[in-house]
Amino acid sequence: MAPDESAHEVPQPASTLDDPTYRTGITELIGILCYGEISACERLAEDATMAPQLATKAEIMAMMAAEWDHFEKLHERLQELVDDTYGFIEQFAPIFDRFHAQTRPSDWLEGLVKAYVGDGLAADFYREIAAYVDPETRELVLETLSGTGHSDFVVDAVRGAIEADPRVGGRLALWGRRLMGEALSQAQMVVAERDALSVVMVGGVDRPELGLPSLDLAGIGRMFARITESHAERMEKLGLDA
Repeated sequence: MAPDESAHEVPQPASTLDDPTYRTGITELIGILCYGEISACERLAEDATMAPQLATKAEIMAMMAAEWDHFEKLHERLQELVDDTYGFIEQFAPIFDRFHAQTRPSDWLEGLVKAYVGDGLAADFYREIAAYVDPETRELVLETLSGTGHSDFVVDAVRGAIEADPRVGGRLALWGRRLMGEALSQAQMVVAERDALSVVMVGGVDRPELGLPSLDLAGIGRMFARITESHAERMEKLGLDA
């Protein structure tokens, strides 16, 4: 009689996406990021119309193109998780509408600071979340939150404007603080409003079985402290007080 090979099989760990709560949380994360990239493209297109020079317009449009490239990568992954991707993505519009309604730039310099500081804050938040997801999703999130390669342009433009008129520095510093407050508020609302996404972070799924870390309340506090520190570093690069 043939040996019972099944008796020697090594149990395989459950796929993270087999857990329905985890799958929902990851799908929401990717959907939010997708809408964030679309929103960034729309915002940068508006900023380009306020730019004083053609060279500046071209730089801003290049930033927009990079954001769109990120969207396409995220959308490709989302297609593996849901059927109606655009319908799914659209539900996250209020998250970004709230933020942009409170942080509408009055000129192209405020638009540049928002693109650099505001998007940096959002990227920091989602990078933090990425530490608590499966490796495949983490790699995608980190790749699409990578810098667009135009930060030097923003830094030079803002510092140049401050050098030409030091009064600009005070106004933009206040603007940066406002962006910080609104971004943190929206980040906290995202976690509060999306139960599955918050579960992914705090470990409501069976973490030992899925092999994923979890985040306690103290860890959440440290997470927002790191985000605040990174914001201060970005403001310093721009020549602004945080």
